[in-house]
Amino acid sequence: MSRRAVITGMGCITPVGRDIEETWNNLILGKSGIDRVTRFDVSAMPTKVAGEIKNFDPADWMDRKEVRRTDRFEQLGVAAAKMALADAGLNMETIARERVGTVLGCGVGGVTTFEEQKEVLMAKGPGRVSPFFITNLIINMAAGNVSIALGLQGPCLTIVTACASATNAIGEAWRLIQRGEADIVLCGGTESSLTPLAFAGFCAIKAMSTEQEEVTQACRPFDARRSGFVMSEGAGIIVLEAEEHAQRRNARIYAELTGYGSTSDAYHITNPAPGGTGAARAMQLALTEAQCRPEDISYINAHGTSTEANDAGETQAIKTVFGEAAYCVPVSSTKSMTGHLMGAAGGIEAIICALTIRDHLIPPTMHYGQPDPVCDLDYVPNAARRQEVRVAMSNSLGFGGHNATIILARYA
Repeated sequence: MSRRAVITGMGCITPVGRDIEETWNNLILGKSGIDRVTRFDVSAMPTKVAGEIKNFDPADWMDRKEVRRTDRFEQLGVAAAKMALADAGLNMETIARERVGTVLGCGVGGVTTFEEQKEVLMAKGPGRVSPFFITNLIINMAAGNVSIALGLQGPCLTIVTACASATNAIGEAWRLIQRGEADIVLCGGTESSLTPLAFAGFCAIKAMSTEQEEVTQACRPFDARRSGFVMSEGAGIIVLEAEEHAQRRNARIYAELTGYGSTSDAYHITNPAPGGTGAARAMQLALTEAQCRPEDISYINAHGTSTEANDAGETQAIKTVFGEAAYCVPVSSTKSMTGHLMGAAGGIEAIICALTIRDHLIPPTMHYGQPDPVCDLDYVPNAARRQEVRVAMSNSLGFGGHNATIILARYA
């Protein structure tokens, strides 16, 4: 029989907060972390907005020498991991380190380093390219650096499934615990790809919001006025722990992970399968594993990117799986405030689901003002809702047709 796993620690850095409580409080207040891009010139681009993290000093979390040797996506991951470990109250001096794993998701990796070093190569020649170029570029280095910084000697893995990466990472971390290969796994995601080249690339595929005036409201999931997603950055990492291990040390438990589903659309590199069929299968797999009926779900944190195809497809997928219960379950997209953290999105959204269970508060879908006939569910518009949450579902969908769903439940 597979082992149960619980969440005992959480850490995050997002455009709306530099830790768990600041992020959560601002989400409940409906505060947007989206604004005009300040990091580089976007005057020639159709998209002008992003979710930037302001006032983050990696030296608060890492030695200055290590700061110089790492990309921003690694720095954000290390910071969130250290927060999560402290929140869990784990004393690594008394823990079997070889039984503690690291599984992080990331979609893009060290694109900041890539762009900087390309300029060095062109201006100064190959002899001036940094010896840390490769180690800052490759996506596995966030997990590697977390493992090194915290001395975690168990399995160390990186999941790359575009915007489903962090949710897949949490699900695969759970599998390690279920199989008895680890007692504790730090899992979630980190991403920082707000660079001119990456930004221009997403503009080129016409995926991002073109809002020019009400910039803090540029992300409008499920609204008829939506014009695309808003790119952002950040990290969300949880401590997932075997139930018996957490009980032995009398750990505080936020929630239990009870279901996980992962599927592929096998349809198109950017467009979801018609009717959201792949997403529907992921949700159904998670429900089956959690031994839940649709009516047992108290809240869905939607992928909800604010693109025309995603929001319509995910809405249809929920209807397919939930039937009439689809109209009774609150569904919200916190990306309306955080923007889209890309490969890290599922990490912060898993944390949000755990906090809805803790506080019986559901964060809103902000900037919702003009209903779309094809998106007709309860999207918790514009104001948080106090409501008991016993079981929460989180969906993440990625380019390439990746679909991932996890289910969290109140621990009992």
